[in-house]
Amino acid sequence: MKNLNCKSLKNSLSFLSIVFFSILLLSSCEQHKFLRERNLRKNLPPSKRELPVVIPNQSNGVYSIVGTNQKLYYNNNTEILALSADDLFFGQDASYESINPDYTDNENGTITDNNTGLMWQKDPGEKLTYDEAVAGISTFNLAGYTDWRLPAIKELYSLIIFSGQDPSGYNGSSTSNLIPFIDTDFFEFEYGNPNSGERIIDAQFATSTLDIGDSQFGGGDLMFGVNFADGRIKGYPTGPMPGQSQGKTFFVLYVRGNEAYGNNNFTDNDNETISDEATGLMWTQDDSNKGMTWKDGLEYAEGLEFAGYSDWRLPDIKELQRIVYYTRAPDATSSAAIDTVFNCTDIINEAGQIDYPYFWSSTTHANMNNGANAAYISFGRAMGKFNNQWMDVHGAGAQRSDPKIGNPDEYPNGHGPQGDAIRIYNYVRCVRNINSQN
Repeated sequence: MKNLNCKSLKNSLSFLSIVFFSILLLSSCEQHKFLRERNLRKNLPPSKRELPVVIPNQSNGVYSIVGTNQKLYYNNNTEILALSADDLFFGQDASYESINPDYTDNENGTITDNNTGLMWQKDPGEKLTYDEAVAGISTFNLAGYTDWRLPAIKELYSLIIFSGQDPSGYNGSSTSNLIPFIDTDFFEFEYGNPNSGERIIDAQFATSTLDIGDSQFGGGDLMFGVNFADGRIKGYPTGPMPGQSQGKTFFVLYVRGNEAYGNNNFTDNDNETISDEATGLMWTQDDSNKGMTWKDGLEYAEGLEFAGYSDWRLPDIKELQRIVYYTRAPDATSSAAIDTVFNCTDIINEAGQIDYPYFWSSTTHANMNNGANAAYISFGRAMGKFNNQWMDVHGAGAQRSDPKIGNPDEYPNGHGPQGDAIRIYNYVRCVRNINSQN
């Protein structure tokens, strides 16, 4: 009897393996249909439904895009149960499998990212001015390595995870219940210290990527940094702020290895799609040509049938950031911050200038109270109303967040410390996996 049970179990496992790999071979569209019908037959509640398996973004040895680690689902305001392909709000970040963060602590003060091939400094230590961060590279020696560098913005952003919660507006002093946007099981992290005159969210990390636009915010000469406290990219002054004698200080994580990380390898497929051989992603060459709410953006992407493919989706925020070209900006190149192989709709911004849109991602930018905002990338000026004047306060290529629904007219002065322009009706550029068998 025992042998019969083992044989039965073996046969069951073999059958399940065949089913699993058969599903893998289906296109995303076919997977949606197959799983939707199976979920309906089983009458499963949303939390028990099966999700389509999307083969993670793999490159030909250049680099992989690590997922956002966002496992929760949201509607326009709050967390909801897991979704199936026929549900409203399907297509958001958690709807698709992605590459999970995978690190090794080398126990010598360094962390290796097993997905990207980058090795990182584990502990950023004390904050440095931008000049100190740049100068420190020449003498930095850790674990016997001397080939460290200040990371570019795409390298540093590879570490961000959107299982974090934005603490903006939090008035407490304890940080024990806060959740940052970096994996603290491997990296040392601390929030800003209110006792030293800082805000809780003053946990900005420096990069080597400078804003090439002519933003004069904070005295100009901006550097794109990542804030792992509130989950954003913005431009920060590299020198002293007006009226101050010392430059702003930042945390620094030096990096080494895989110098090709973040480079794109675009191919025009001559069918109004663009393939990036470096990341394994295919993009629509044109954008949506109009703004829409986040929910409508999800539906637009999920319903798109274009160039013979029906498995288009709204990119997550880390995928979207990978096609930003930080060497392009409206005030420097009279273009969007994207490669010229793409087309980008122009708009008139809040200051009356010809500009380029914000683009939605599928990623919710959750705070301590709700999930009412979604992350976007500004491919044009990242506008804000500061000192009663509309200006580029963050730089083209900034990552911020907008309410998922609402009326932009209710924000005549923007929102937040720099008066970020609230548009709500943002644009969409769709993506699919090249290796998906559509």
